[in-house]
Amino acid sequence: MSSEDIKPILDRWPLTEGQNVRKIIGADGAERIQIRVCIDTYHGILQFDCDGRPDAQHPHGCDFALEYFLQLCDRNERSGESFVLDEQDCMELFAESHQIYQRYVLLLQVGDYARVIRDTERNIRLFRFVRDHAVREEDREQLDRWWPYIIRIHHTAKALGAMANQDYKTAAAEVAAARRWLDELDELDDETFQIERKRSLEALGDLAEQIQRERPMTELDQLEIEKDDAVRKEDYLRAAELRDRIEALRSARRENE
Repeated sequence: MSSEDIKPILDRWPLTEGQNVRKIIGADGAERIQIRVCIDTYHGILQFDCDGRPDAQHPHGCDFALEYFLQLCDRNERSGESFVLDEQDCMELFAESHQIYQRYVLLLQVGDYARVIRDTERNIRLFRFVRDHAVREEDREQLDRWWPYIIRIHHTAKALGAMANQDYKTAAAEVAAARRWLDELDELDDETFQIERKRSLEALGDLAEQIQRERPMTELDQLEIEKDDAVRKEDYLRAAELRDRIEALRSARRENE
């Protein structure tokens, strides 16, 4: 019988609201992320590797299942053969994308923005790969409902990372980019998609307000935001006027330098 009781670890890490996610260094020196969980009477810890697959597995001898299927696709295309993902392939990729999602949600909580960007980029690539190659229509459409959420988290991590470096202009640009992407998404008759897009737009609005509170926009920054908003609303006359004002302001600044 194993004697590896985790109770001493749980005793040293009491359940505290807002402090239930942490990074640790494993015995092998690798960073891992843990979340303290309590479900009814069950207490425990979930742990993910910070790099590679969250479960530390190497499917098909690769770091990720996505890499394996990308290699198959590339090999087929080079030999002139078609490549498709069957139902089982898609299930494997969906499971991997869910692991990545679980990890980047936790990484965002501990402020590891670089890894959140890395993980959201990986899942964005996976979403597109499934859409391009899945045989079944239901598999091709399975991940589409989650586009608003992953767009929001991807650009939020970029914006928060920029804010950490006091680069508020870049942070504001990331919020604007996320809003444009959300507006460009094809409409889906799907409740999850509609809810996530609404939530994402609201969250990005809150983040934009946070950016302004921490560093009031310069006149040029504000004009850039107004221009992006006009383009998003397809008010191209207003956007053109703002572009002219922005260029005039920039020219005046260059002359004074």
